[in-house]
This record gives sequence, C-alpha cells and structure tokens, in this order.
Amino acid sequence: MIDKATDESIRRAATIIRQGGLVAFPTETVYGLGVNALDQEAVKRLFGVKERPFASPLIVHVSDEEMARTVTAEWPPLAHKLARCFWPGPLTMVIRKAAIVPDLVTAGLDSVGVRVPAHAVALALIRRAGVPIAAPSANRFTELSPTTAEHVQAGLGDRIEMILDAGQTQVGIESTVVSLRRDQPTILRPGMISQSELEAVTRVRWEREVDLPHIKEGAESPGQHPRHYAPRTPFYVLEFGAPKPSGRGRVLSMPQDRDAYAASLYSVLHQADAEGLDWIAVEKPPETPEWAGILDRLRRASTSRE
Repeated sequence: MIDKATDESIRRAATIIRQGGLVAFPTETVYGLGVNALDQEAVKRLFGVKERPFASPLIVHVSDEEMARTVTAEWPPLAHKLARCFWPGPLTMVIRKAAIVPDLVTAGLDSVGVRVPAHAVALALIRRAGVPIAAPSANRFTELSPTTAEHVQAGLGDRIEMILDAGQTQVGIESTVVSLRRDQPTILRPGMISQSELEAVTRVRWEREVDLPHIKEGAESPGQHPRHYAPRTPFYVLEFGAPKPSGRGRVLSMPQDRDAYAASLYSVLHQADAEGLDWIAVEKPPETPEWAGILDRLRRASTSRE
C-alpha cells in the first residue's frame, strides 16, 4: 500500500519497523526496503522478500554519526572526516561492526556498511523508529532499482506492509561504498561521490576494488554481483557508431549532464522495460572517473559484456 509521506504515515511506518515489519521508503539515491537492523528475524524476512542471497550484505541506515557509532566497534579518524564532509549523503562506509549487529546483516563478516541518507523522510523514519534501519533497494534481487513509489508497488507491493511515497528520488543510483577495513582505503562500489572527491578530502590515495567474476561468500559490499540493476528486456550499452541489435528496439535518449543522467537512468529504463520491445540500448557515456558509478550500473545491467 502506497502512503504519501506525512507525519502520521511516517509515525505508522516507524511502528511497523519496530514491530519487525517491512517498509519501503525514499532516500536521495533510490527507494530502500527497510527493517530494524537489530532484529534478526525481520532481516531474514527481508532477504526472502527480495529473493536475495545471504552472501550479499545490507547497508545500515542511521540518522547521524552518533547512531553510526552504536553499530560499529571502532570509529577511525578517516570515518569522522568522511562523515563530516559527505553525510548526510550517498556515501556508505564499511567499518568493523559492533556485536549488536546480527551476522545476517553483514553476510557473516565482521564489518558493516553504514550511511546517513540525505532525505528528510528517511531521516524522520529512522529517528521515529529509534533503531538503525537495514535497507537494500526495494526491488527483487538483480532487478532494476526503484526511484518512485510506483516502481516499488509494481515489484514488491503485495509482499510488504507499507510504501512511503515522497516522489522521485534525486540522485538516482545507489551510494558509493568504501571500505575502511584495509591498509589502503578502497572503493568497493562506485557512485556519484567520485574517487577524486574522496582523495581531495582525505589527502590519501584510494584503491578501487576489482570486479568480482561471481558471487563470493561474504562480499564486502552490495552491488558486486556481475548481473545487477537489470531490466527484463535485453539491454545493451553501445559504443559510438556500433550497429544496433536486430529486432524491434530503440536507443534511449539520455542527458549529457552526469547528474541528470544518473537521476533519470532507472526511471527511463523502467519505462522502456514496460514497452514490450526486443531490446533497449544506450550509447556509452564518457569513460572518465566522474562517470564511474553510472558506467558500473550500465555494465552490470547490460546483456552484452565488454
């Protein structure tokens, strides 16, 4: 059931979370499917609803740095610096987890991904619930992420208790995920906060996680599955001037601006996916560090592999 995000609906959603239920809610990136991160049975149900493998860890959403410290066993100076610069915002930090976080949340690892979303409804929900909220994207595993409440309804509407609606999300793709558990800080999943931005703030060199050829037990970050964010229609990323696939399809028109491209990507793919075409495609955007998050999503969503 879709409910417009109001004080009353957020209050009811917080009660559902505290009672072990599932609530879809907007963040600045995509819509998340939230449960009490400290409730193992609720977390287990979330995996079932999404048809998500237990080897894929969840991101824990918190209201501020103080709450982040309650789910982590340490808080290195680099985490404090990143939080001051990028929170609230689309940055997830992987840090050693506190004992109160169920192993199911973290794929059995001793680390947990945490972030403060930059969305008033998400923050209000976390504060009202009074607990950290584990929230992957509100879709079935590997499918297109939702950027509107209607996308959630179409994919999971009969499986969850409530969908909080606050319109289309603004950033449009999932957060940048970084690990602070290694000798060198590492980008596990690129996003709209780029490597150059991270290096400018921290004044240290960042590594980039190599792609995983298959699902592995205890992957540090969500979004490392080789096939992810994918429409049902065969989807291609075309080099400039490359021939189009055969059959009835179309090349989607996308913005030239990076931020506008990301904000509209999943929405455009959802719409095209519903048209019953034989294929859909986009022309490959610039292969520069600033576009790394978008290129990552396109490559994992595509039918072809480069």
